[in-house]
Amino acid sequence: MNRLFAKPLPGGSLLMLLLFVCVLVSAVAVSYSAHWNRQLLNELYAELSVRDKAQAEWGRLILEQSTWTAHNRIEALAAESLSMRTPDAAEVRMVAP
Repeated sequence: MNRLFAKPLPGGSLLMLLLFVCVLVSAVAVSYSAHWNRQLLNELYAELSVRDKAQAEWGRLILEQSTWTAHNRIEALAAESLSMRTPDAAEVRMVAP
């Protein structure tokens, strides 16, 4: 039998191999963690952009609603399309509760 293959490993070699493997696993884990963090950050910025667009649209819709429901506009539409008018004082009747 060849004595080259029968040599036992020095005492620290197994420990060094284990530490080397641990360092490699740790390096891969750090790289994966950084990549995952970047992906989540990109998703966050995309969602914040969607939120900002939705808030801007909401603001425009609120402004449009306030324009459509303005008292002056409603009164003008009632006067034009329904021929409504403010009654004279003689036409007003008070009803007792």
